[in-house]
Amino acid sequence: MFKIGKYFTTYSITAGLFIAMLGSAYLYLAWLGLSSRIVETISAILFFWFLLQSDQKIWFWSGFFIALLWFWWIMVSFKHYQMLWAIPLGLLFVSLVYGGVFWLIAKIASLFHPPSSILSLGVKAAGLLLLSYLHPLSFDWFKPELLFVHSYLGVQKWQLAIVLIAIIASQYKKNILFLLLILLAYSPLKTTVTYQNTQSHIALANTMTTVEDKWNPKLISTHVTEVFTIIDKAISDQRQMVVLPESVFPFFLNNEPKILAALLQRSKQITIIIGALYLDETHVHRNATYIIKNATYTIANKVLLVPFGESNPLPEWAGKWVNKVFFDGAVDYIASAKPTDFDVNGTVYRNAICYEACSETLYEGKPKQMIVTSNNGWFISSIEPTLQRLLLEFYNKKYGTTIYHSVNMSPSYIIRRKSP
Repeated sequence: MFKIGKYFTTYSITAGLFIAMLGSAYLYLAWLGLSSRIVETISAILFFWFLLQSDQKIWFWSGFFIALLWFWWIMVSFKHYQMLWAIPLGLLFVSLVYGGVFWLIAKIASLFHPPSSILSLGVKAAGLLLLSYLHPLSFDWFKPELLFVHSYLGVQKWQLAIVLIAIIASQYKKNILFLLLILLAYSPLKTTVTYQNTQSHIALANTMTTVEDKWNPKLISTHVTEVFTIIDKAISDQRQMVVLPESVFPFFLNNEPKILAALLQRSKQITIIIGALYLDETHVHRNATYIIKNATYTIANKVLLVPFGESNPLPEWAGKWVNKVFFDGAVDYIASAKPTDFDVNGTVYRNAICYEACSETLYEGKPKQMIVTSNNGWFISSIEPTLQRLLLEFYNKKYGTTIYHSVNMSPSYIIRRKSP
């Protein structure tokens, strides 16, 4: 019979927290500006070492605290809805979901005896390899191999598999020399993040508009003026393209003919990539990027919508109730069927809007260049911009995609591969 009390021992909780801290070291070191390849390599290996030899009680708490340490920032958005009371409930819910996923992996592994058997350890390793394919509530930002993004080890699945095999062999044979196999997972690849690049042909705008100000109708004219000031400066700097953040125009731009005409006029001198809302002919709401060049424009609609923020992943009846009670009856956006690629002066870019740039789906076909626009105002102040950047670095290392990222409420930057 399942006894919940045995999960609330000091040892299980403390061990789970310790393992979760090892698994979160890469994130908080980056957040503090203290990233270290050697420290993050060691902490990642220790995370997998201690986790693999733990039972399901510790696995539950490890998953619980990892979710807490990685994803507490999600709840920051509740303050913009005057729902501070929902923050602890949201934290508990997300932590329990990931705790449950971790527990299930360890529970299946426990069916094979003894716990240190090769089958038991193998099931745990397989679970870790599969975790990045499990998307609770459509949210896919948890990837175990992300721990290696600033380490000496590679971020590919096969490299994580080598690390796990080395640890399993060492634990099963009780010989730490097997850890030398980890050297096979070494990767010389590095990323470089450039925050100020006056030499680039692309001007990445960086705005600092709070959520409250952005959606304040009295400030619309101020936002419009700021946008045109940024575009005019990019033209005077002789840039070929200017990129402005997600929803920098918090209205349906295609329903604003005067503003759109002014943008079209300027697009004769510079390509303008700008985030705004789009209302299609069937009156469906879309979060879109407007690609404006040579006095014409095309629309790149978002492919992956933010769970709950833009589209409710619950069944329709439950989704309508949640939207009515928690989000003032907001209407869900509709996603596009596939990513949009567009050509500017012979270079093909893939469009990505905020959340979706952190998903594997947008990197199908290994795009060489990607334009990303984000509005991080919903999660300031938190670790979200750091985790987002680490995920973009992860995909840069995995697919070689150069990423141009224009952001509201946190720095804009370019991510490139760095030569070994």
